[in-house]
Amino acid sequence: MTRDSATDLLVLHAVRISGFADTPVIAHRYGLDAAETKELLLDAEARGWVGHTAFAGTGGWSLTDAGRAENERRLAAELARVGGADEVRDVYREFLPLNALLLQACTDWQLRPNAGDRLAVNDHSDAAWDARILYDLGGIDRALLPLADRLGGVLTRFRGYDTRFATALARALAGEGAWVDRTDVDSCHRVWFELHEDLIATLGLDRHAEP
Repeated sequence: MTRDSATDLLVLHAVRISGFADTPVIAHRYGLDAAETKELLLDAEARGWVGHTAFAGTGGWSLTDAGRAENERRLAAELARVGGADEVRDVYREFLPLNALLLQACTDWQLRPNAGDRLAVNDHSDAAWDARILYDLGGIDRALLPLADRLGGVLTRFRGYDTRFATALARALAGEGAWVDRTDVDSCHRVWFELHEDLIATLGLDRHAEP
């Protein structure tokens, strides 16, 4: 049984987990041909599943409500085809406590409360504070490895989250703080956000209804 996803599903799903991205980014997400990706995006646009918006010199694709529903319908069918629903649900349950740790780490990277200001910005002058956060991210990195391995055994499209997270963490440990939480690079936070979106989309869940 093939565990690979159909190309048109990968294009639609790349729009979903990216949130808003232009054609080259969508194609790159799963290593797809750029010209084929563009044609599939135009087909999806004609079906009312995606829309393209341009402003301030930039542009990108995003899912419509109909596209979101179609994406989840096809993901559910794919998961049923490979018999992977129970495994993905189990991984998701183990993911949730790690998600809370990741969110706390990113918050602490951005804020360092003091006696006079609970929302004081972290100016990264406290080396011990930042080292503790990076240590926590290292624990999350290690915990992600077996989960990513299990997901990759269900569907090929799940592969790569662990290596991307490890790469981002290595850059953060090397002194590039943007790789902890920035959204314009493939940071720890961005990789984690995409994995979270991937899991809830695959399982047909509502991010805002999580415990």
